[in-house]
Amino acid sequence: MVAFDYAPERPEHIDTILNGLDRYNPETTTVFQDYVAQQCESQTYDAYANLALLKLYQFNPHLTRDETTTNILVKALTVFPAPDFGLGLSLLPPYVLAQTKLSPSNQQNGAPAPTQGTLAEAVQHLCTLHTHLNHAQYAEFWNTLESDDLYADLVADVQGFEDSMRVRIAVVVSQCMQEVQRDVLESWLNVRGPKLDNFVKEVCGWTIEGGVVKIPLNQENEARGTVVKEDVKFEQFGRIVKRAYEQPA
Repeated sequence: MVAFDYAPERPEHIDTILNGLDRYNPETTTVFQDYVAQQCESQTYDAYANLALLKLYQFNPHLTRDETTTNILVKALTVFPAPDFGLGLSLLPPYVLAQTKLSPSNQQNGAPAPTQGTLAEAVQHLCTLHTHLNHAQYAEFWNTLESDDLYADLVADVQGFEDSMRVRIAVVVSQCMQEVQRDVLESWLNVRGPKLDNFVKEVCGWTIEGGVVKIPLNQENEARGTVVKEDVKFEQFGRIVKRAYEQPA
């Protein structure tokens, strides 16, 4: 299992900060912010460094940059079903989370909705995408992503966002299925026709037979019987029986 703080593309100066006292120095905030921008441009990812920046924002709210915060959350979406998005949410200011968690019924009863353009509104939109992914509602994920210009603005800085999401969805599908109907996969990946053929064959290494996409067997999607064997010695039963007789009537 890969360590949570492992990032092969992490620059040496970032690694030095993360492993020293400067990790808690407010002056390193700008360094981490530049590193987040670099991740967005180069399609790399460093969860440990990004969470360290959100922690610095907790201690120094006046240094918070909303755009960097949302970029961190968008990058976290690209590694679902890993828990990175939830970890990022847990480090956001309480007032942002309070507005994000408002249900439509609460808003109808007079509770204030997030103001347009605020961090709370952006986080609320990203939480909607995260919910669709967590519930394997992949077609709804794409429909929601394309339903509002705000979503396009939120993911604009993250290069290759849509392609990254297709790869992650394909990974999850390959872990639980051996075949899937072509039209279903088209809706899940939001890609159709020859583009789907190319993605399935070149990126995933799968095959298409008629209207069915075949997924090779792997450790996760192969059905295997499990034999559970318990080694219980007779002496253990003897102690249980003895204790039962020793209990007061």
